[in-house]
Amino acid sequence: MNDTISDRSNARNAFIAAFFGWTLDAFDFFILTFVLIPIAGEFHRSVPQMALTLTASLATRPIGAFLFGLMADRYGRRIPLMLDILLYSGVEVLSGLAPNYTVFLILRLIYGIGMGGEWGLGASLAMESVSARWRGVLSGILQEGYAFGYLLAAVAYWTVYPHWGWRVLFVLGGAPALLTFFILAKVKESEAWTSQKPERHDWGEYARDVVTNGRRFLYVVLLLAMMNFSSHGTQDIYPTFLQHRGFAPKLTAIITIVSMIGAIVGGFVVGFLSDHFGRRRAMAGAMILGLFLIPFWVFSSRLPWIFAGAFLMQFMVQGAWGAIPAHINELSPARLRGFFPGFAYQLGVLVAASSAYIEARMSDHIGYGVAMAIFAAVVMIVGATVIAAGPEAHRISFLEKAETLN
Repeated sequence: MNDTISDRSNARNAFIAAFFGWTLDAFDFFILTFVLIPIAGEFHRSVPQMALTLTASLATRPIGAFLFGLMADRYGRRIPLMLDILLYSGVEVLSGLAPNYTVFLILRLIYGIGMGGEWGLGASLAMESVSARWRGVLSGILQEGYAFGYLLAAVAYWTVYPHWGWRVLFVLGGAPALLTFFILAKVKESEAWTSQKPERHDWGEYARDVVTNGRRFLYVVLLLAMMNFSSHGTQDIYPTFLQHRGFAPKLTAIITIVSMIGAIVGGFVVGFLSDHFGRRRAMAGAMILGLFLIPFWVFSSRLPWIFAGAFLMQFMVQGAWGAIPAHINELSPARLRGFFPGFAYQLGVLVAASSAYIEARMSDHIGYGVAMAIFAAVVMIVGATVIAAGPEAHRISFLEKAETLN
């Protein structure tokens, strides 16, 4: 009985740590999307040049996923997760003190390394700790920590930026460092990792496992590339799109908050549906529905419809994302679960890293609305196809999988 209570307590704490780690990571990233224009003005750069700093952070995320993923499979999930959080929190604060564009760009490159490590570590720790029965719905909640972070960034932009400017927003990004104390005190290592941990880590054998699962890995990278194109293509430039339509900071923030509420609800609903109907069906269905919402999302002229379009588009996009932590961890080999999901995720990010820059450049010629509509339509059609064509390991037991491979 005590063991059961202890297991449930640790599962809860592991999930909380992963959720808030991802939430605060997203908060730190999305702060920049709200202040591209004022930073561009202060550094005497164009908006596309500032959008390139978003691309820079996305481009270096695979480095963090690679390094921290290897550490996670060797030393467990907890310690690498704490080190990762300290890294991205410290760099975020330094970004707020950057004296010029060059320093800011370098810091965003380093920030990407920290951001790249967090998702894989947190998702593995959480998915290995919670019950397989609730893996889909909890996956949806976990993934929407990203949307919740975006929502918090919008609130900070609304309340802090008008009074203290963009630099203070980045200083607030140091808050995630406090999460390490909670992890240290309350979170235990997952049983799935401890049950298959080798006494002596054979890197040659580890590399052979990676090669053996290479085809599966490449599919997951392709899947996550399309998922990241859909996410960043509908989120990163959206505040700038609203600003170009003439909306003030307050209204821009409110619309973005509503869209992120849609994302959180969508992640929960589609994650729940994925437990009952399978990951692929739930995700592909959300993508297809999102495709039909594109005109409503970017071409509505009345404010109530703009709110509704923002809510529904992110409900579908982030709804599809809701099943990803469970789906990718279920597809990952047990011995590689610290490395495989996170590194594949961040390589997918790397492929999609140019989303904001491409849309910004397209917008110079055809306008933000048309550029975003075309981009999203292509991504959703291809994305739904990739999802439907791939494998699935719905509710597989992580402990059994570990025993089989060992």
